[in-house]
Amino acid sequence: MTDWLIGALALMLVIEGLLPFFSPRAWRQVFERATRMSDGQIRFVGLSSMLIGLLLLFIWH
Repeated sequence: MTDWLIGALALMLVIEGLLPFFSPRAWRQVFERATRMSDGQIRFVGLSSMLIGLLLLFIWH
């Protein structure tokens, strides 16, 4: 189980690093927009991301 968690974390870090590596200007714009979002909007994005991730895990397994 630990191998799966470390693998998932590693894959997440690789995916998260793609945008700033290939397009730092676009990443900066996304980050600036995120700083203007309200706490509720950021929580909604986080919740949506978690639910989509859980759905994908449920479907995949």
